[in-house]
Amino acid sequence: MADHENKSAGEQAVENVTSNMDLLRFATAGSVDDGKSTLIGRLLLDSKSIFEDQLEAVEATSQNKGYDYTDLALLTDGLRSEREQGITIDVAYRYFATPNRKFIIADTPGHVQYTRNMVTGASTADLGLVLVDARQGLTEQSRRHAVILSLLRVPHLVLAVNKMDLVDYDEQVFERIHREFQQFATKLNIPDLEVIPISALKGDNVVNRSENMPWYSGSSLMHHLEHVHVASDRDLVDVRFPVQYVVRPKSDDHHDYRGYGGQVAGGVLKPGDEVVVLPSGMTSTIQGIDLFEQELEEAFPPMSVTVRLDDDVDVSRGDMIARVKNAPKPSQDIDAMICWMTNTPLRPRQKLAIKHTTRTARALVKDVQYRLDVNTLHRDQETKELGLNEIGRIQLRTTVPLLCDPYSKNRTTGSFILIDEATGVTVGAGMILSGD
Repeated sequence: MADHENKSAGEQAVENVTSNMDLLRFATAGSVDDGKSTLIGRLLLDSKSIFEDQLEAVEATSQNKGYDYTDLALLTDGLRSEREQGITIDVAYRYFATPNRKFIIADTPGHVQYTRNMVTGASTADLGLVLVDARQGLTEQSRRHAVILSLLRVPHLVLAVNKMDLVDYDEQVFERIHREFQQFATKLNIPDLEVIPISALKGDNVVNRSENMPWYSGSSLMHHLEHVHVASDRDLVDVRFPVQYVVRPKSDDHHDYRGYGGQVAGGVLKPGDEVVVLPSGMTSTIQGIDLFEQELEEAFPPMSVTVRLDDDVDVSRGDMIARVKNAPKPSQDIDAMICWMTNTPLRPRQKLAIKHTTRTARALVKDVQYRLDVNTLHRDQETKELGLNEIGRIQLRTTVPLLCDPYSKNRTTGSFILIDEATGVTVGAGMILSGD
């Protein structure tokens, strides 16, 4: 008990996250036909996470198509157009578990046309899994995806050199791709990089170590996924609680109940903590934290809870609860990196809707500072517009102050999306660099 009392809130929260959430979210990335869907199918099959009738259906479909092997990609490619073309279009989410950990997989498309879907799948990932065809090496799209994963601050990255069976498990091929990617990665912000040679089709180094590559002394992909440490990746210091919904049951049992529902974006919330409600600046104390019928002693990212306050202050959707002495600074001038997702170019003076956490406002594009070349990472400052799937740095002016943090500090309060007001379509995803 004494040790528990001597630990800081952040240290204790790390332990609680570790003990209460053995969950890893990871997203696949890479070029078309690098084998992403096949790899996910292999993980599901070899970890015994699919039912017999599912496997039988996939085997029957493979035979009907005239394949001489079981096409495991059919386990994840759910759309008819995906199965017909043999590509992934939408983000396919799959859930499975081993005795050591639970997993949520976002199988994202590799085609450049669907880069926006890749950004969506990777935005909440703890780990990015970039596949490379051993025969092709690094492509423009695999580089683009690595850049996006870096910009999205996905803290862990695995480069899986796939289809090693098609190059006779040649160590020199693997080492060449390994060196090339490491050289490219030195220009990116990748805190943790692992490179693993695999064959998704044959199962080499996916769940079990391969006898065909005795020169490789590292772990299998599954072993790495089971043991990579992600609990300390979250911001457990700066309290950020964007209010999503005001909970007022008005029932006989909860006649006077008033709570504020949302997902903890940062820090550790506890009953008795003094907090401030932004943007009003009203202060209060946390009376209690509820999760369904249970009252909690604390809440931390990414828990979704209802917070009750001692005082009857005005709180609504879009407000944020934070610590009094550690609150985000409201800002209307936003400096950000953006991934543009539509055919109509992004240009200065353009007006768009912006959604940041639970708050929506309007924004004006003040300037397009540069376009980033995903192959060379050169900053093209001559170009003053961004086209489809291009990445660049822009400056925005919003109609109301946003309660934001730099994306490097908090991936939730440091991100936003841009929306075309006429169509309601999401046209850009942004990562905040700073706010003045």
